[in-house]
Amino acid sequence: MIYGIDAVHGHNNVYNATIFPHNIGIGATWDPELAKRIGAATALEVRATGIPYVFAPCVAVCRDPRWGRCYESYSEDAKLVQAMTQIIEGLQGEIHPDSPKSVPFVAGKKNVAACAKHYVGDGGTTKGINENNTVIDFHGLLRIHMPGYYNAIIKGVWTIMISFSSVNGVKMHANHDLITGFLKNTLRFKGFVISDWQGIDKITSPPHANYSYSIQTGIHAGIDMIMVPYNYTEFIDGLTYLVNNNFIAMSRIDGAVKRILRVKFMLALFENPLADVSLVDQLGSQEHRELAREAVRKSLVLLKNGKCTNEPLLPLSKKAPKILGLSGNNLTNGTTILTAIKNTVDPETEVEYEENPDAFFVKNSNFSYAIVAVGETPYAETLGDSFNLTIPDPGPSTIANVCGNVKRVVIIVSGRPIVIEPYVGSMDALVAAWLPGREGQGVADVLFGDYGFSGKLPRIWFKTVAQLPMNVGDGSALRSPLPIWIWPYYKTLKKKGGGGTRNLIWGAVPNQLQWLVLVNASLPYHDTSPQLLLSASGSLPSTQKGFLFYN
Repeated sequence: MIYGIDAVHGHNNVYNATIFPHNIGIGATWDPELAKRIGAATALEVRATGIPYVFAPCVAVCRDPRWGRCYESYSEDAKLVQAMTQIIEGLQGEIHPDSPKSVPFVAGKKNVAACAKHYVGDGGTTKGINENNTVIDFHGLLRIHMPGYYNAIIKGVWTIMISFSSVNGVKMHANHDLITGFLKNTLRFKGFVISDWQGIDKITSPPHANYSYSIQTGIHAGIDMIMVPYNYTEFIDGLTYLVNNNFIAMSRIDGAVKRILRVKFMLALFENPLADVSLVDQLGSQEHRELAREAVRKSLVLLKNGKCTNEPLLPLSKKAPKILGLSGNNLTNGTTILTAIKNTVDPETEVEYEENPDAFFVKNSNFSYAIVAVGETPYAETLGDSFNLTIPDPGPSTIANVCGNVKRVVIIVSGRPIVIEPYVGSMDALVAAWLPGREGQGVADVLFGDYGFSGKLPRIWFKTVAQLPMNVGDGSALRSPLPIWIWPYYKTLKKKGGGGTRNLIWGAVPNQLQWLVLVNASLPYHDTSPQLLLSASGSLPSTQKGFLFYN
């Protein structure tokens, strides 16, 4: 028997397991080697519970942050998603240099079979509606949504999961051309193709309206293993009837069984069907927690530091007499941001916690500064679809009550960029922390200066939802309003011919290319053409690190 589990940012369904930042945070690190190490740690913890197979990684390219699964996507840029498929080498083990490429591979009993998902186009649906329709030409599909699968197959990924969504009106679970025609025949994928949870049921509308048709269509499309969580006897009876009556050829069943057995043999499930109890100490080990902490601090993106470039708020003083801490929920077994703050500051520093203080309290309590953590409430999949992407209550009132009454850094905890434009001007410092997982100490490591900010935006941070969809490479990134490239280092230059100064951000990208981007658009800039200095070639390099922040 082969058993798989959603270990998508660590072994996240298991008590006391290490919970790493979600994929959007790992994307913000721009560090594929880190992703690989996280994959290896996850494999050990999954194997410690006797499971040989994970439904990860998600190689979706989220093209609209209104999508409720945007946090599962490393980036809107296919090239960054491609780079992050290095996590597969951590999960499955690294293929020997002399071994053939594109052949499914698992190194041994400390590794697991991986699953690239959700094939294909799940992140490109109209308005980001989950499980909806991706309208795109074939070239666009190959350029944007397919590259992650190219790399996954080259790295020997064993399984690929089909998306609930449709491509140009054709349900992916029914799409013979893309599953059998392209994935199996053109890309020569040798592992098995698995449906999503009740995926074939949703071929019809309403779901399960004609289950016999759904079984036949899904199998003919090229799906080898069907995920049937409840009434499995109905599926077995239906499939048996379709085969016995020649609606599905026995050769098609043989082909699916061959692919599934290939994976089981490679995992040595017949020789070693039970859990390896010697790995039990790997679950939530200190080494893995330190790795998660490292991932948190590398994922943090500095969006603002000081109302003036010469008066930064960060790093924060550890010896401040009194600090106000406003933290979000505590839903994992680990170190919260609030606990991390208390662990980091001087023993003499008083840290006072208030969930939603009023302005009078903040103004009259003599705080040196406030650390405000606000963001999205928990959600998953369709429940996360949002057409407004606003900060939910009490976030806005918390920001309003604190800002203006004390110096403050605001930490945005979210699975995607959200609307912050109404509040940015009142903040002294602003940090994107994404969904950091259980090791909140990584946040404090950077806020208090033990480590510098190194994270960069893995996707454009829009100003309003009216700008969406807006993605790197689609031409919209150079539209008004002025794009701002966020980096922690500032430089002030005199405007040519006098008449004031311009605040500029300096950042490095691969090959030592350098960028200067206008931060303060209060001065007219039409006389200099857009104040954006491009690479030596005069164009945006496709390998740029970081994305644009609109303000």
